[in-house]
Amino acid sequence: MTIPTDPQTGEFRRSANHFDARVTADGRDGWPVEAGRYRLVVSRACPWASRGLVVRRLLGLESALSVAVADPIQDEKSWRFTLDPGDRDPVLGIKYLAEAYHAADPHYMGGISVPAIVDIPSKRLVSNDYPQITLDLSTEWTSLHRPGAPDLYPERLRGEIDDVNAGVYADVNAAVYQAGFATKQAAYEDAYTRLFAMLDALSDRLEKQRYLVGDTITEADIRLFTTLVRFDAVYHGHFKCNRNKLTEMPVLWAYARDLFQTPGFGDTVDFDHIKRHYHAVHEQVNPTRIVPLGPDPSGWTTPHHREQLGGRPFGDGTPPGPPPEDERIGDTDGVTA
Repeated sequence: MTIPTDPQTGEFRRSANHFDARVTADGRDGWPVEAGRYRLVVSRACPWASRGLVVRRLLGLESALSVAVADPIQDEKSWRFTLDPGDRDPVLGIKYLAEAYHAADPHYMGGISVPAIVDIPSKRLVSNDYPQITLDLSTEWTSLHRPGAPDLYPERLRGEIDDVNAGVYADVNAAVYQAGFATKQAAYEDAYTRLFAMLDALSDRLEKQRYLVGDTITEADIRLFTTLVRFDAVYHGHFKCNRNKLTEMPVLWAYARDLFQTPGFGDTVDFDHIKRHYHAVHEQVNPTRIVPLGPDPSGWTTPHHREQLGGRPFGDGTPPGPPPEDERIGDTDGVTA
């Protein structure tokens, strides 16, 4: 895997999302919301893709938007469907996600990323714009939401959610990668410093309120959770984000456990995929490609006591039911070592 860094500063630079068409209720980009038409391609290892899995579960979109899970170990062609019979996605009939990218743009030479929404009839990529994908699932796919689906992006709170998301993206979601992929000491230290300053600020914010914005789960909690759930397994050691483990930050550790134990969160987490992807694929960071046996994930199911802060996880809605049989991971608690 080639890691793009600035040769002068040693800073990691994430590639822009090249495909940003939207699937909307009115189909204004040419892609109308339609049950069964699209496939969400993910890796359970990837935090950006995991957002889509959580939102899809919370909103009850499993029957309307099918999911393809890529192998956590990429090869030179990036994400591949080697977990499926014949090494092909059974719905799209392709071996590599890159095939959908090139069906959309035969001349595309950029990176192949997840999550990706693919149009099943044409096998063309529609979007790899991960921030917009989950917002559109919440706001444009409402006709296909399950009864009792929560409002993850309530209109009255969108300004605050967007502000929180911007800070979390810059100084948590992206900062762990900037620390881990830095090739110069100064770049690493800058990312490390920003990361822990933001984690301290988030801890202060969450000490007296159960969720980041308002009294229910929102898009902001989902975006923070997918980084926190990977923190001790990969970011603390593999990416050198080692001032503290998540388990050593009491407020954030309780907050993350609260979300993990909420239906729709922990049941989408696969620690095996997470650890194998990061440690086996990032050869510049881990040349031996040895995958660590720890940490023990059983702590994720221990009591968190966050319910004492009040809050209503699903607002006026209800929790999602169990995941479909073919999407279940490990045991019923979603904990896979």
